[in-house]
Amino acid sequence: MSKTQKRIDINQGSIFDLLQSATEQNAEQLPGSLDIDRQFREAISLDLKGCTLSRYGVAARMSELTGQEITAAMLNSWTAESHNGHRFPAIFLPAFCAATGQTRAMQLACRASGSFLLPGGDALRAEIRRLDEEIEKKQHERRKRLAFLKEVEGSSKS
Repeated sequence: MSKTQKRIDINQGSIFDLLQSATEQNAEQLPGSLDIDRQFREAISLDLKGCTLSRYGVAARMSELTGQEITAAMLNSWTAESHNGHRFPAIFLPAFCAATGQTRAMQLACRASGSFLLPGGDALRAEIRRLDEEIEKKQHERRKRLAFLKEVEGSSKS
């Protein structure tokens, strides 16, 4: 079995670029602008290609994870452009990501809805930063109240 090399996407933008782009896209919201069918099928295909398992292996793992029968033929139908009536069910997306170890499809769905997918460590760092900001805000409020208390106590002695 050949090993696939992970490549760094040097064209990937910063989080700022992604947020700016998403904000601009959400502001437009033109009819049909959220039709991501072709891009989603491509993302599923790329995720399958980037996976070490065969399509049969991915289908078996998804079946195991969901408790529902998923076949390689279903995966093929969901990725084929010629099968317009076959759509990848969103309820299978978490199992697909777990089975393939890939997240392109999930990232695409998130970006289209104005959200972003962060890997576990990055999500935890973002949560820690949010907590730090809350602490800073509470400390600022505390300092304001202490200053006001000094004013009140100073004026009551007069």
